Amino acid sequence: MMSIMESMGKKRPRPRRSFTPEFKAEIVELCRRGDRSVGQVAKDFDPTGTAVRDRVRQAEVDAGERDGLTSNEREEPARLRRENRRLREDVEILKRATAFFATETR
Repeated sequence: MMSIMESMGKKRPRPRRSFTPEFKAEIVELCRRGDRSVGQVAKDFDPTGTAVRDRVRQAEVDAGERDGLTSNEREEPARLRRENRRLREDVEILKRATAFFATETR
């Protein structure tokens, strides 16, 4: 059985949630207009404060107001990795087909 001191130091992880792009854009807009602080937005709308800060920071990069990689630049490596994997699979299929037809024509 855990003592009270042991259980106080351990936080349960929050379940991973997903928010729509529209919701994320509204959260960013509230923070950027200055209507509410990041902490208040996080408390009112339930994403973590870190998630809200990261969204605001990325919006500033995308708008050219801050240095860093834009959303498109961040997505490009993953897209290229997917494309490379698909092309490698295509090449492997073509190699097998070539070997198959080479033995069939003899």
